Amino acid sequence: MLCKISRRAVAAVALAATFVPGLASAQSESWPAKTITMVVPFGAGSVTDLLARAVAPRLSQALGQPVLIDNKAGADGNIGAGFVATAPKDGYTLLVGPASTNAINPSLHKNMKFDPQKDFAPITNLATVTNVLVVGSQVPARSVKEFIAVLDKKSVSYASGGAGGSQHLSAELFKSMTKKDMLHVPYKGGSAALSDLLGGRVDAMFCNLPVCLPHIRSGKLTALAVTGARRSTLLPEVPTMIEAGVPNYVVDGWFGLFAPAGVPPQVIARLNTEVVRVLKDPTTAAALHAQGAEAVADSPQEFGAFVSNERERWAKVIRDAHITLE
Repeated sequence: MLCKISRRAVAAVALAATFVPGLASAQSESWPAKTITMVVPFGAGSVTDLLARAVAPRLSQALGQPVLIDNKAGADGNIGAGFVATAPKDGYTLLVGPASTNAINPSLHKNMKFDPQKDFAPITNLATVTNVLVVGSQVPARSVKEFIAVLDKKSVSYASGGAGGSQHLSAELFKSMTKKDMLHVPYKGGSAALSDLLGGRVDAMFCNLPVCLPHIRSGKLTALAVTGARRSTLLPEVPTMIEAGVPNYVVDGWFGLFAPAGVPPQVIARLNTEVVRVLKDPTTAAALHAQGAEAVADSPQEFGAFVSNERERWAKVIRDAHITLE
C-alpha cells in the first residue's frame, strides 16, 4: 500500500509541475542535474560530429554535468532529428542540426514525421563552414570563369555526398545562377564522392572545406572559389563565388543547437548563455578554426529568424531545380 501511495505521489508531483508555474520554475532553476545528450544526426567523423565534439567537453565544464555525443545517423539526418523532436522537454536531449535537417529537408521529404519549424526551439548557431568548388586534374580550369567556359564546351559531372545535401544544393544554385548545366552524381556519403573525384571518375564537387582542404594543399584538387560570403582564412588566396564572377551567390553551411519545443525558457536562456561563452573562448574558436569553421554564437531569436530565412531560400532553390526525393 505504501508503495502504491508513493508512486501516486510522485505522479502527482510530476503532473503538478506541468501546470504549476512555481514548480516548473523550480525545476528549471535546478537544471542541469544530470547528463546532457547532444544528438548528432550523422555518423562519427562527419563535419557535424566534429563540431559537436569540439564544443561538448567545454560545455560540460561550464555546466558541471557530462555532455555526451549520440550519433543517430540515417534518412538524411531525419532519424536523429526526429528522435530529439519527440524527446522529453526537459533540456537534457539536444540536437546539433545543420542546414539539411532544419532548413532543407522539409522541402525535400514530403512524409516527415516531425516539423523542424514547430518541433524545435533554437538555442544558437554554433558555426558556419563554407563549401569550396573544386575540380580534378582532368578539368582545364583554374578559375570560375574558365570553369564556365569548360561547361560551354563539354559535359561535366559533379559529385555530392547525397541528393538534397548542401553539396548538391550548392551546385544546383550555381547552375541556376549561371544558366549552365552539370551532371549530378550522388554518392552515399562525402567520402565516397571525394574518392571518385580524386580518382578522376567525376569532374567537380562543391566540397565541405574541412574535407577537401588536405587535397587542395597537396595539389590533387584545384580550388576555384569558396561559397561563403567571405574568403576563408584557411584558403585566403581563393576568391568567393561573388568575387569570381557569380553575383549574389552565397552558401554558408551552418550547424546549430536546438532543443525540443516546449523546453522551459529559463533552460533555453541558460544553454544559450553557456554555449555562447564557450564559443567565444579562444580555445574553442581555435578548435573550430582547425575544422574550417567559424563560430557564430547568436541569440535564440536571431538564430530562429535566420533558420526561417534559410528554409524559405532553399525551398525556392529546390522548387526551381525541380529536385524531388522518394
